[in-house]
Amino acid sequence: MAVEQPTHAPVPAQGDQTRIHNIGYRSYDGPRLGRAYATRSLYSQSLRGAYGLGRSAKSKVLPMLLFVVMCVPAAIMVAVTVATKLKELPVDYTRYAIFLQAVISLYIASQAPQSVSRDLRFKTVPLYFSRPIETADYVRAKYAALASALFVLTAMPLLVLYVGALLAKLDFADQTKGLGQGLVSVTLLSLLFAGIGLVIASVTPRRGFGIAAAIAVMTISYGAVSTLQAIADGQNAAGAVPWIGLFSPVTLIDGLQSAFLGATSSFPGGVGPSHGEGVVYVLAVLGLIAACYGLLMRRYRKVGL
Repeated sequence: MAVEQPTHAPVPAQGDQTRIHNIGYRSYDGPRLGRAYATRSLYSQSLRGAYGLGRSAKSKVLPMLLFVVMCVPAAIMVAVTVATKLKELPVDYTRYAIFLQAVISLYIASQAPQSVSRDLRFKTVPLYFSRPIETADYVRAKYAALASALFVLTAMPLLVLYVGALLAKLDFADQTKGLGQGLVSVTLLSLLFAGIGLVIASVTPRRGFGIAAAIAVMTISYGAVSTLQAIADGQNAAGAVPWIGLFSPVTLIDGLQSAFLGATSSFPGGVGPSHGEGVVYVLAVLGLIAACYGLLMRRYRKVGL
């Protein structure tokens, strides 16, 4: 008797299992905003990020705290001036940032790594360059954003002093001139410090290392230069004091503004560079700013490859 063999369903060929599904993707036919819009967006987001805006509450604490620390002494000086009817402000506009340079250095040390280190750590820089934005756009946006944030930090206390001086009925022309000189000083300071901070932060993707390195460069250089200036002055080598001041960002700004902006110098003896020596300070500041920009361009050309 014949045994009936079970029948099996035919196995479809491998190609028969392939299906094409229309899930509704359509090409974009809207406006192409291009490089300028992308650069502006990167600038605005980086500027907001420098004060923790658009980020977690924890990210806002330190920059906002440092902003308050910068402004509170100015408010106290204004209150004292109005209450005691002083004939001038306790501190010149050009001196204020120098007195609070430790706060400024801490701000740069904390926010420069925040601006660029995360992009390096999470390798998002090549994603930026896959769009219309180019290396120069990225560097300009980051540099301008941090310099703008630092300018806000240093210029706002000067505005507080200016408004308070006018409320105290101090001479309008003198106060306006002093404010203008102070704004020129903090503009150069913002460009110089932002460039140095970004160069240091761009070397490492580790934010902690970037913070420590920036603090070391800012504070150790200032302490070393101040010590050497004091030694030179004590050894009756006062002529060397201005030249030693070329080796620290803080003393560079101090010497420049004392030479050309009528500021009182914090150099030993209160004597800053002469006009001739001040020209060297100007060239040194502008050269450092240009060098920082060039180093950033070089760094991000390699990163974007």
